[in-house]
Amino acid sequence: MIQQVTRGIKISVQTSFEGTFYKNYKMNFAFGYIITIENQSKNSVQLTSRHWKIKDSLSKTEHVDGEGVIGQKPVIKPGESHTYQSGCLLSSPFGNMSGYYSMVDFATTKKFGVVIPAFKLSAPFALN
Repeated sequence: MIQQVTRGIKISVQTSFEGTFYKNYKMNFAFGYIITIENQSKNSVQLTSRHWKIKDSLSKTEHVDGEGVIGQKPVIKPGESHTYQSGCLLSSPFGNMSGYYSMVDFATTKKFGVVIPAFKLSAPFALN
């Protein structure tokens, strides 16, 4: 498990290899990840958007921006956490992801960024 704390917000990431399949006559490698966002600060926060940098070992880096996570903009009170599951497709058995969440501190109404630590995506059969 990969973990990092930014401004009292702890991000924990667990990854899994979900399998291979063909799409448009091309082999794809599916990876899943579970992210837990834990509020260790003294103020309630809301996750408003996300930015991902997805690196595939065989192709260029892709940047993905969007509102919230999986259709939600969770409010996380002090001492509480929000967990969600998602995934991505790569054209190779190796890659990594990193990024950040944009959040709002309800006490100050200020926006701030929370680092999503880089995590590896690797198919177990490709490791030696």
